Amino acid sequence: MPKAAPSRLRTAKAKRIFHIVASRFNAQYVDALVDHATKELHALAPDATVSLHRVPGAFEIPVVVGELASRESADAIIACGVILQGETNHAQNLSRSVTDALQRIAVQEAVPVINVVLSFDTEDQARARCLENKINRGTEAARAAVEIANVLSELCSNQEAAVSKPPRHDG
Repeated sequence: MPKAAPSRLRTAKAKRIFHIVASRFNAQYVDALVDHATKELHALAPDATVSLHRVPGAFEIPVVVGELASRESADAIIACGVILQGETNHAQNLSRSVTDALQRIAVQEAVPVINVVLSFDTEDQARARCLENKINRGTEAARAAVEIANVLSELCSNQEAAVSKPPRHDG
């Protein structure tokens, strides 16, 4: 039975906390995603704390993301991994399983999880999206993380303002 979404009241805060959970598998591509994401996070949110957590492979990413999300401190979590298609359908099954788990964690814990666990048919595709600057998915993930953190912070500020307003008396 899925647990209900947390009822905690998020508070707006100036200093952001971002976590990156990254696979060691296909390190050449994943390390490039992490480097691009980290660089962009520091550019967009210079005072942010960015923590990196390594796991063996893509399948292990949701376990650590779930643990970090349950601690209620992250403004966003970026999950980085690369899955290359082999001769069986294992890559497709793995990709779907990880994606479903990450989405479930995000909704259940009310913490943004940016899914950059990427599946590619070829190494050329991986190179283009992980190593190059034109369409780098690590950079895009960092931008999405900062944007969603800002949206949630704004919503929290609005909620806090509404809670602290004195009742209106018409008379």
